[in-house]
Amino acid sequence: MKNLILIRHGKSSWTAPLKDIDRPLDIRGINDAHLVSENCQNFLPKTFLIWSSTASRASETALIFAQNFSYPIENIIFKNDLYTFDETELEKIIKTCSNDYDNVILFGHNEAITNFVNKFGDVFIENVPTSGFVSLKFDTNNWESLAKGKTLKTLFPKELK
Repeated sequence: MKNLILIRHGKSSWTAPLKDIDRPLDIRGINDAHLVSENCQNFLPKTFLIWSSTASRASETALIFAQNFSYPIENIIFKNDLYTFDETELEKIIKTCSNDYDNVILFGHNEAITNFVNKFGDVFIENVPTSGFVSLKFDTNNWESLAKGKTLKTLFPKELK
């Protein structure tokens, strides 16, 4: 059994003239990341690996979640490849995960996340919002052979406010 939790980065700031990859979280993004991370802990596996895009807004979101999960931030794996908006690329990256790990939490970007959860989950989600949490379960022991799975839980900031 493989479990994948996808979390879209928090709301980012557009105020400074930065490259897209360098845009930080804005105050709402910080607050929503704390809100969701504090309310999703009952839906986490006992052990897991965290992967994050290297984009500032995704890595900042991953750091907030990791701190609230008491997960060692030095164990977060930052991957340049996760800075993608394409679900096919995201799928390829996920399928490279070592089978030594059954549970992965991944911080990334839309449209890749929404399209991925709609392809592999069994619940249609129109849009995974910023700081949105989607947990998927797959009946396989091999990441490379991921096929349609089950959507176990979604948790979005607006549900918690």
